[in-house]
Amino acid sequence: MIPLDDRGLLLGDGLFETLLAVDGAMARLDDHLDRLTAGCAVLGLPTPDRTEARRRCDAALVGLESGRAAVRLTLTAGSGGRGLDRPAGPVPRLVATAASATVPAGSVRLVAATVRRNEGSPAARLKTLAYVDNVLARAQARAAGADEAVMLNNRGELACAAAANLFWVADGRLFTPALDCGVLAGLTRARVLVAARALGAAVEETAAPLDALDAAEAVFLTNSLIGVRPAAWAGRDTAGHALVARLAAVV
Repeated sequence: MIPLDDRGLLLGDGLFETLLAVDGAMARLDDHLDRLTAGCAVLGLPTPDRTEARRRCDAALVGLESGRAAVRLTLTAGSGGRGLDRPAGPVPRLVATAASATVPAGSVRLVAATVRRNEGSPAARLKTLAYVDNVLARAQARAAGADEAVMLNNRGELACAAAANLFWVADGRLFTPALDCGVLAGLTRARVLVAARALGAAVEETAAPLDALDAAEAVFLTNSLIGVRPAAWAGRDTAGHALVARLAAVV
């Protein structure tokens, strides 16, 4: 049970990772723990024990040993008193949960959200527990009849989707928003960049306006659960693009 004085519950003070498990085997757990460790350094939190993290993830997967499952590892800053200041020597709280995760079908329908990504905040580049902006952006997309939101930053540049990294192809080149646009350094994002270069594609991490998607040959999203998923933008489905298909096959 999470106590009522937990700082993750009260203040969103903490981090999380979501990873894919297939038939009980977790994909790239060490990479996720590396990112969690890096996030702890930014937030000034003690690093969780890796053996314990793995044990808790394995325990969460009991009963889900067949098929695909999403495992969420959550680290809170632990219990604390009233107010913003952490207690001296915080004792983080680590929990893991898991749920069945089906393979998403078809292209994801995108729409631009009015909720902005704060590129000046350290939280924009971490998977913190303060995800209300993403929640609101996704709600806007759903209300507009779409599946997912495209988020801009405060400078009006493309940043990401509510729960995924964003890519597009134009003039034969692969583009994705640069990390300083307020972008999470997604693990699948990183693998796509490596794979694209290995395939001989020109790759650019950039700052671009929303209308860059209008001229794109293809748009797609990435995260640890969906892999590479084609997207439909402005009523135009870009599924079937050769480069996107090749990336989906190797990432």
